[in-house]
Amino acid sequence: MDLPSTLKAAIEGKCAAWRHNDLLAAAQGISERYRKESGHGKSLLNREVEALAYATVRMPATFAAVSAALGSTLPCFVGEIHTVLDVGAGTGAATWAVRMQVEDAVFTCLEREVVMMSLGAELMQEDAVLSRTAWIRHDLAASPVTQRADLVMASYVLNEMDAPGRQRVLQQLWACTDKLLLLVEPGTPVGYGQLREARSELIRLGGHVVAPCVHDGACPLPAEDWCQFTSRVARSRLHKQFKGGDAPFEDEKFSYLAVAKCGGKPAQSRILRHPRKESGRIVLRLCTREGIFDRAVTRRDGELFKAARKAGSGDAFPLAENPAGKD
Repeated sequence: MDLPSTLKAAIEGKCAAWRHNDLLAAAQGISERYRKESGHGKSLLNREVEALAYATVRMPATFAAVSAALGSTLPCFVGEIHTVLDVGAGTGAATWAVRMQVEDAVFTCLEREVVMMSLGAELMQEDAVLSRTAWIRHDLAASPVTQRADLVMASYVLNEMDAPGRQRVLQQLWACTDKLLLLVEPGTPVGYGQLREARSELIRLGGHVVAPCVHDGACPLPAEDWCQFTSRVARSRLHKQFKGGDAPFEDEKFSYLAVAKCGGKPAQSRILRHPRKESGRIVLRLCTREGIFDRAVTRRDGELFKAARKAGSGDAFPLAENPAGKD
């Protein structure tokens, strides 16, 4: 997964105006502050160079994770998403992800940090639709969200709040949602645990889970397990330098939750782990309406085997109602 070429070029062009050592120092400083202070309501980015370093390092990963989550979600809402609200938008990565999958929409981004808003708005001038995006300064900790949209998104936002703050903001986001709410968090036990709590609350409020879950019942995963997915992120030259590595890519592990006010048909089943490929046989760990189990698909299964060969973790799978080969 790579950033849109126009966005990538715009970020690199802005980086060219800064000394490399200044960008590197900013990137390292941001990383250190997020490790020590994130979740305490402090302003972690105040300078233009810091916003640019953040965009270089984090926009590709956020774009990739949100794009993957949308890919499993938006096919249920083709032609229905006309307004989009990106809460805690940062420099706009999630909004760019929607733009790549929705032909046209009216976008609004809420963000607390002025330097992030400014850079995000400048980067969006590279796209005719996104150039019309409304950027509004907003602090989730200080005031409620009042805007409404068909699609409301919050990516890597809830994990920066304490439990009461998450509960309050979650209820606000749901009240602002006309059709679909998408939450994306780190693919860690903590990130997944927060989404699991959000899932229960949103179902209580009348929501219907669209993805990744295939039902609205109790999550079948044991307490010590968690649901995470991976999106491979292409790394630019600057990205590699800032992160101190030579690999041309990195894997962004994320968890997500898409909940609809109404409509949206969940998949029959979803692959939870990387398929285990053997000679003439592929074993899939599937989450289904009946629970979680391993399904062995062989060449004799014809089209199912072809689908399994192309499938990966996080993909929906066309499970038969009474699957043969259930382990």
